[in-house]
Amino acid sequence: MKSKTAAAWLAFVGGPLGLHRFYLHGFGDWLAWLLPLPTLAGIYGIARILRFGVDDPASWWLVPLLGFTIAATSLMAIVYGLTTREKWNARFNPGAPEEADAGGTSWFTIGAIVLALMIGTGCLMATLAYSFQHYFEWQIEEGRKNSE
Repeated sequence: MKSKTAAAWLAFVGGPLGLHRFYLHGFGDWLAWLLPLPTLAGIYGIARILRFGVDDPASWWLVPLLGFTIAATSLMAIVYGLTTREKWNARFNPGAPEEADAGGTSWFTIGAIVLALMIGTGCLMATLAYSFQHYFEWQIEEGRKNSE
């Protein structure tokens, strides 16, 4: 029996490492194996910022990968948590009755939804702000180079 609450928390806490996909789909799920790649690339981008500063062009491409991955897996936690009991059990517990407890919503599930909404939205907004800021700063520098 696959618990909706456990899946929501795994998506929120361990989603960037693919833990929720391993839980729901098993070790044969290729997307679960690919999820750590943008996460590790984003962490490497943060390490580059700490080492070379915020003007490092490679970090401009790497850091948003982490932010978008966290935002996407937070969205998955929200989707899992808001799925109805009947749909959850039909999809992830096919042999179980529609009213099985594994697809139920508790306060613990709602806590995962609330935290995923807060953290996911914050990561998405920070990632967009970081990306747009550096893109427009780069555009201004290129415009200055062309005008000289």
